[in-house]
Amino acid sequence: MKYPNEVQEELLYKLISSASKTEVGLNNDFRSIENYDDFKNRLPIVSYENIYEEIERCRKGEQNIFWPSPIKWFAKSSGTTNSKSKFIPISTESLEDCHYKAGKDMLSIYYNNNENAQILAGKCLRLGGSSELYQNTNSYFGDLSAIIIDNLPFWAELGSTPSYKVSLMPEWEAKMEAIIDETLDKKVTSLAGVPSWMLVLLQNVLRKTNKTSINEVWPFVEVYFHGGVSFHPYREQFEKLFLGSKLNFFETFNASEGFFGIQDRNSSNELLLMLDYGIFYEFIPMDKIGCEENEVIIPLSEVKLNTNYSMVITTNAGLWRYKIGDTIRFTSLNPYRIQITGRTKVHINVFGEELMIENAEVAMSKTAKQLGLEIIDYTAGPIYMSSNNKGGHQWIIEFKNNPKKIDEFSLILDKNLKDVNSDYEAKRYKDMTLTIPKITVAKKNLFYNWMASKNKLGGQNKVPRLSNSRELLEELIQMNN
Repeated sequence: MKYPNEVQEELLYKLISSASKTEVGLNNDFRSIENYDDFKNRLPIVSYENIYEEIERCRKGEQNIFWPSPIKWFAKSSGTTNSKSKFIPISTESLEDCHYKAGKDMLSIYYNNNENAQILAGKCLRLGGSSELYQNTNSYFGDLSAIIIDNLPFWAELGSTPSYKVSLMPEWEAKMEAIIDETLDKKVTSLAGVPSWMLVLLQNVLRKTNKTSINEVWPFVEVYFHGGVSFHPYREQFEKLFLGSKLNFFETFNASEGFFGIQDRNSSNELLLMLDYGIFYEFIPMDKIGCEENEVIIPLSEVKLNTNYSMVITTNAGLWRYKIGDTIRFTSLNPYRIQITGRTKVHINVFGEELMIENAEVAMSKTAKQLGLEIIDYTAGPIYMSSNNKGGHQWIIEFKNNPKKIDEFSLILDKNLKDVNSDYEAKRYKDMTLTIPKITVAKKNLFYNWMASKNKLGGQNKVPRLSNSRELLEELIQMNN
């Protein structure tokens, strides 16, 4: 926090020096890189497709391609930008100096903010991925959470529930039952996992125990560490589950590629960017992304407040100038604090409206609150212009209890979207480009059944919120009918 840019500069030199004798290091003459400009000019920005072949070679057993220490673990990730599986390399250094260090920092930060905390007097109920670990000749792959659990030090395992065996069960619904059976009599003091799946687990706990609130089951739960998706649509539902007790919410920003941010203050909606986890950051302003010759790429020291940036990372697992797909904006430059604004491909911009996922989450949450509704899940995509019709957005929404008047919901959602996004507001002016949102009410469990049909129940899997195409919308409409 005190010397952020110096820490990042020092880290970059360390990464370059460590990998100087790897294939990537020799091909790009790492030994002659003297400063950030050399690094920037020498190595191209890459996406997964650009390094797919090198990763496949590594998965088959070749080493020293992009990182000097042996890489035998790969985090399998479908992400939200590409349905094809990606295999992200995990090194010993990235496990120890990034993911596990982040876990220790998260606890330290929480205790620093809550001096009377008692979370270490009980267990953390963790809800990890439902994927098994698979062996592929010379390497292993699975959900990042499964890899982390499989390699946890014994002291961390002692403070967690459910057991290693149950945590790594592959079948989601059987695993849910096993988790409940194994944890009901434990002293649970904290929760950790993706909000959508944690909500399903907690609702099942209440059904099984016939209780009305979670604090009747686990009275000592004081904090929920969450990440993976925006918490906006879920906060109210979690607060209802813990009626009668004040639950702390602490957000984290982690992915298969690394652990990036931790909420460092109580009741904050900002995350402290973690700069000493073996990750060197660069940023592309969203208005310059894809501009080929004019694409601007800057280091941390040059970022500005309240600008949407796409993140580029160089890591201690051998990702070099890798475009991760997440978008953030800085809310503070001293220290560097951020908010996640979405994914580079998870937005709707068919008509120049630049609707980011952050806008959608805020507007949807506000609309539900105004009308006293609970939203289970949703997704949205474009309605393309035709010779007879203007363009628009179609939203498929699963409500806990359906609104009495869908037209009223549509009007209020439209107003709230205009309030949070001036581009959307401009395109909606007098219905000139965009018409009012079209709302399709989803049947009960539509999204759950869709996830099940894709074998994506549990763990880090999530429903894509926004899309520039109608592919997902059409699939869901067909299932809904």
